[in-house]
Amino acid sequence: MNTGSLTDFLLFLPRPVKRAVALGADALMCAITVWMAFNLRLESWTAWSHAHFTAFAGAAAFALPLFIIFGLYRAIFRYAGLPALMTVLRAVAFYALIYCFAFTFVGVPGVPRSVGILQPLLLLLGVTLSRAFVRYWLGGIYQGILGRSSLPQVLIYGAGSAGRQLAAALKTSPELVVVGFLDDDDRLHGQVLNGLKIYDPAKIVAWVTKLHVTQVFLAMPSASRARRNEILELVRAAHVQVRTLPGVLELAQGKVQVSDLKELDIEDLLGRDPVPPNPLMLSMNITGKVVMVTGAGGSIGSELCRQIVKLGPSTLLLVELTEFALYAIEHELQSRILEESAVDVKLVPLLANVRDASRMAEIFRTWKPHTVYHAAAYKHVPLVEHNPAEGVKNNVLGTLTTAMQAVAHGVSDFVLISTDKAVRPTNVMGASKRLAEMALQAQAAVMEGQRQEPVGKTRFSMVRFGNVLGSSGSVVPLFRKQIKEGGPITLTDERITRYFMTIPEAAQLVIQAGAMASGGDVFVLDMGEPVRIADLARRMVELSGLGLKDANNPTGDIEIQVTGLRPGEKLYEELLIGDNPLPTSHPRIMKAHEDFLVWDELQAKLSDLGLALDANNVPLIRTLLKDLVPGYQPDGEVVDWVWMENAKTA
Repeated sequence: MNTGSLTDFLLFLPRPVKRAVALGADALMCAITVWMAFNLRLESWTAWSHAHFTAFAGAAAFALPLFIIFGLYRAIFRYAGLPALMTVLRAVAFYALIYCFAFTFVGVPGVPRSVGILQPLLLLLGVTLSRAFVRYWLGGIYQGILGRSSLPQVLIYGAGSAGRQLAAALKTSPELVVVGFLDDDDRLHGQVLNGLKIYDPAKIVAWVTKLHVTQVFLAMPSASRARRNEILELVRAAHVQVRTLPGVLELAQGKVQVSDLKELDIEDLLGRDPVPPNPLMLSMNITGKVVMVTGAGGSIGSELCRQIVKLGPSTLLLVELTEFALYAIEHELQSRILEESAVDVKLVPLLANVRDASRMAEIFRTWKPHTVYHAAAYKHVPLVEHNPAEGVKNNVLGTLTTAMQAVAHGVSDFVLISTDKAVRPTNVMGASKRLAEMALQAQAAVMEGQRQEPVGKTRFSMVRFGNVLGSSGSVVPLFRKQIKEGGPITLTDERITRYFMTIPEAAQLVIQAGAMASGGDVFVLDMGEPVRIADLARRMVELSGLGLKDANNPTGDIEIQVTGLRPGEKLYEELLIGDNPLPTSHPRIMKAHEDFLVWDELQAKLSDLGLALDANNVPLIRTLLKDLVPGYQPDGEVVDWVWMENAKTA
């Protein structure tokens, strides 16, 4: 039995057995001290004789009953302090008087009288040191056991290389305790790996209960997203918090560290793996060229900038209206360029409003960009619904202004970042984005009709997709924040569904779609299956180790509150107006055929729209948008803040 096993054995003995052990230890101490007293008196090592046994019998007969009377065996040795020491002193002092009287003053044949004095002194030393040793040995260890038992108990899912490295890194962690592995390989079940048992994940609920587990760490960096989704469904039933390791590529450069653990990425719940990008398509319009990104500080714009920097443009123009957003993305990109010394990109941060024709003309004239990714837009549906004129000005007129300057200054490719809300919109934001698409389609038709070489034309294209995870306004960071604060989670409607995609995947697909453009193309990204937002909220709660509070579980942790649809919000989003998408060379990119107005007709109607925008005539704006955008059906009354306030005093 090793030291750790002996410690555990002693600590968890029943109380009566522990007292018997202590009594036996003190009897042994009496024998040792008698023998030592004889040795000191005779100044030589002596063998046990009848006299030794007589002195020992007297010591045990006097000491042990007195120790019981004084309560030495009622104290918990591992907590023994000064009061316990004083009790030992009183008990041994009383014992010394009796023992000394019997063996020194009265005397016993064969036993030197000095033993009656020496033995009590040695016994006092021995008993005191034995209590101190037990306090030091068992007390600290017991406190450690108690402390570690109060820490979060963790199971690691995956007994492979990453799991073993993670267990080793967590072995001395003061924050949690690893109690075992879970692994799909049934040949490993019941085996012990580096002192930790491997359990069957099919019985995870039972093991979580038995081992008091509160967290499960996923250590399967090479597993497909579909497989990870299956595992999460299994773990979800155990109501434990789930944390995960980065992907295998992120771990390739070194060992797994505790700091590598992160909160569960909600993209793991999508059950879909991104398609590896085509390097040729990524680099076609970027490598060695001057590239402009408008809205460079936004969710999509900033990720486009990150992807573009990796592809090595000669210059990247960061066009942004918000000062802090521009500062943040420029600072981040500069740091990335310094870290990756092989990348040599000139960054130019430019404060500009895309509706300002003179400022945009100045930028285009100075740097003559080859490719423009137009991500600048107001995208928050309720906010645009409450401020419709500004939304239309930014999303439509800003797009058209930037596009016209691109044509005037010989830009080769202009890619508009669009949205699924442009399809049969019920809100101003969606209608404005569809109108921006139509403006570029009309411009592309004009370019196609001009008698000039294709090399001199600007190729316009639009890329339409749904929600991106983690973007400004996305439900995922909002739900995560609400869960962390203890709820409730606010949901507009139980039936609402949305398409989701990760920001990096969306940005890569935007770049690849732009490279396939021939002019006037409306590309639609394959977003997979729509996700029911209520289901997403429930899974996020359960995979945070919490319980959902509802009618079936009134004692749960997090409640979902349904607040009702906001102005302009749809229950379901679509990606196609028609039903005839065409495939492209990329499995995740489709091409839609969308009708539009010719430029001369559209231009006249945009002029009327501009007058209504300048006057903030919201009913007229909505009427003109209905006339311009097929399928636009405003949902509800006018909710423009200024219009409603003026209506009160009219």
